[in-house]
Amino acid sequence: MEIQMWREILEPYSLAVDELKEKFEHMRSAYRAAGLYSPIEQVDVRVKSISSLLEKVQRKHISLDDIETHIDDIAGVRIICQFIEDIYKVAQIIKKRTDMQVVEEQDYVKDQKPSGYRSYHMVIKYRVESLKGPKDIFCEIQIRTLAMNFWATIEHSLQYKYKQNMPENLRVRLLKAAEAIVVLDREMSLVRGEIMDAQNTFTLKSNLVADILTNIQNLYKVANKREIVKIQDEFFKIYNSEDLAHLELFAKELDIISEGYRAQSLK
Repeated sequence: MEIQMWREILEPYSLAVDELKEKFEHMRSAYRAAGLYSPIEQVDVRVKSISSLLEKVQRKHISLDDIETHIDDIAGVRIICQFIEDIYKVAQIIKKRTDMQVVEEQDYVKDQKPSGYRSYHMVIKYRVESLKGPKDIFCEIQIRTLAMNFWATIEHSLQYKYKQNMPENLRVRLLKAAEAIVVLDREMSLVRGEIMDAQNTFTLKSNLVADILTNIQNLYKVANKREIVKIQDEFFKIYNSEDLAHLELFAKELDIISEGYRAQSLK
């Protein structure tokens, strides 16, 4: 393979991760817009650099002409979740999608690596429309919790620094840290219901406030100013009381008022 061909080869992979990132982030937004808890907390993507690919090619004794068939993580997506349970929910969502075909799975959450590394890996086949037509891309998806990701990021940096020859004392410390991460994730799962309830309440309140303020802003264009000031004062009173049920009722009543003004404007 000629060196100048690298950019052309990697371009479809860049397209693939851009599309996948947008799809997973849209999925997260759709959950939240519907007032539901999203199992996806964060999405990161990357395409392996030329130097990383060359390093892997040399380490695995792969011909440069065979990298696309022998390396399945040129494109990478990392999905970060809050809880272990979310990892398996995201994996199921991916399996059910018709625009991604799962070709390999490895569960390092239940069966962690000797180093302490934990994550759920999937390799998918994903089709992109490149300048030369449709192309099937292999992409590795890593699904892990926030705690797992913190540990893996540190471990990766140290492995890079020591070129796979990490000092034994550091290796032992990392393994102990990995054990602590297991305990942390387990404890977070035990209070998962409480955390989700708190987050859902916050999201619901934020959405209600946004809708109410939009309605009040629109009423300024059509309603009597004195009436709007009265509505605004009532909103602040309810908001400060932190009574979510009262806030929901106020939002519904304001919707009816706004709908009445819209109906009048159409006559």
